[in-house]
Amino acid sequence: MRAAPSSMVVKLGGSLAGDGGRLRAWLAHLAAGAAGPCILVPGGGALADAVRTTQGALGFSDALAHRLALDAMGRMAEVFHALEPRLVVAPDEAALATTLAAGRIPVWDPVALKAGHPDIPETWDLTSDSLALWLATAVEAPLCRLVKSADAPAGADWAGLARIGLVDAAFPAFAARYAGRIEILGPGADRWRAAA
Repeated sequence: MRAAPSSMVVKLGGSLAGDGGRLRAWLAHLAAGAAGPCILVPGGGALADAVRTTQGALGFSDALAHRLALDAMGRMAEVFHALEPRLVVAPDEAALATTLAAGRIPVWDPVALKAGHPDIPETWDLTSDSLALWLATAVEAPLCRLVKSADAPAGADWAGLARIGLVDAAFPAFAARYAGRIEILGPGADRWRAAA
């Protein structure tokens, strides 16, 4: 599948739920098309954190935890739609393409990945950051933006950002396979808000 011309993938970190004003502003900005055509990828946020906590208490497999974390992303997609009804929850490539073709902004629910995919390890080394980059590669998007609750240190490479936990451990390998540009936007990069 190819994305719409000039479309990008934008991942909104689940940690933004802790800053409701910033999250709502980003959702409205993207839904209005102000950033151009894009596919929105939700982080799992507190829902994914609950999976980690429950796995720690009960000791079930990483494979099951991975599938539950995908469910957490899907539920956050529904939350994003509830907060910004102009967004369309899209569970597969066909729905993503149809939504983009209609001039609307899809929010990806990765439910189809619960069946497994050879490129995606079912461990906590991979989170919605790497999944956003995997999707950007799959749809041939020229840009993948990760909107974070913290700014990236100047000059850090992907391995360094993984070491400090700003991206997941699998991210450097996914970044090496991605032909487009990657941007991390922390609170200091929300220039469009100041201009609005």
